[in-house]
Amino acid sequence: MPLSQIEDRPVSLALKRGFRRKCPQCGTGAMMSGFLKVAHECPNCGLELHHQRADDGPAYLTILIVGHVLAPLMLYIFVAYRPDPLPFALGLSSLAIVLSLYLLPRLKGAMIGLQWAKHMHGF
Repeated sequence: MPLSQIEDRPVSLALKRGFRRKCPQCGTGAMMSGFLKVAHECPNCGLELHHQRADDGPAYLTILIVGHVLAPLMLYIFVAYRPDPLPFALGLSSLAIVLSLYLLPRLKGAMIGLQWAKHMHGF
């Protein structure tokens, strides 16, 4: 299909729906069938989701965000309170793990939503 005939899809709406792990087209069907496994198609509208190619993008974004959130926090806590090294490391490591597990599937959904909005990889 020529580029002039392709309809525009709202990128911000697709990103929001993807972040909520919902279908970028209808916004109600579940995009994920597991923690990171993408469903073959949307159970609500039937949009095929197997075209997606998120690959390592969500992991890179997760590392970038978690690092930018925790680095200033780590510096502030260390300078202001001078905590013992073991509780400091355990606390920040736990926070990094929880934040990563929260963000990873949501960023994968957002990336799939972006691919859908931009007609990438067969969408």
